[in-house]
Amino acid sequence: MTIEGNQLELIDALQKLKSKKWIDLTHTFGPSSPHFSALPNAEIDPLFTHKDGFFVQQFSFPGQYGTHIDAPIHFVPNQRWLEELDLKELVLPLVVIDKSKEAAENHDYTVTVDDIKLFEEEYGQIEEGTFVALRTDWSKRWPDVEKFENKDNEGNPHAPGWRLDALKYLFQERQVKAIGHETFDTDSAKDARANGSLIGEYYVLEQDTYQVELLTNLDKLPPKGSIIFNIVAKPEKATGFPVRSFAIIP
Repeated sequence: MTIEGNQLELIDALQKLKSKKWIDLTHTFGPSSPHFSALPNAEIDPLFTHKDGFFVQQFSFPGQYGTHIDAPIHFVPNQRWLEELDLKELVLPLVVIDKSKEAAENHDYTVTVDDIKLFEEEYGQIEEGTFVALRTDWSKRWPDVEKFENKDNEGNPHAPGWRLDALKYLFQERQVKAIGHETFDTDSAKDARANGSLIGEYYVLEQDTYQVELLTNLDKLPPKGSIIFNIVAKPEKATGFPVRSFAIIP
């Protein structure tokens, strides 16, 4: 094939992709957005304005803010930094497991192996190398901080998540590449309190891979057949960073 032919092949592939539907999976964030309670609010300040001849802002926020990607080193020492993730790792076939009804009825709903097996009975086995996202519709609470944290009268948060055995099934039995969800954490709030730590999140990052938290618009995606793109800046020695995630659906 000639050089011109190779170029045309890529252009044709791009045109085909652009003919499909693109879904933004990313929240817009700012100083008042929901975030993990131990982290400070974002700050966005002008350094120069148009009166100075150009408009420049200064952004200050934790790496794990808004819809964001967690690099392996976020929890696990001596693992990869964000900059060390390969570009091809950030573009993956997408599977969406819908547990929105269960999460609406039980805010502490925790996905089990049986949930995943039920999904596979209906839609087929989850393929190796995929990105598996958990839909709970928790993202519909954004940007209301109180609704997103969902604390009881004793100050304990309640939010759905993944159980450790479900994660082990995905990574060990199905050999998926990465996961994502709509909440602050991988673990349900109930499991995090019971275990005294985020053991599910540690396990995921211990697999030397990444996860994306605070996804949105998963309700607009089919269970299978989409592709997810996780486009992120490349700061030096970063444990995580806000990401622009989107999906292309067939």
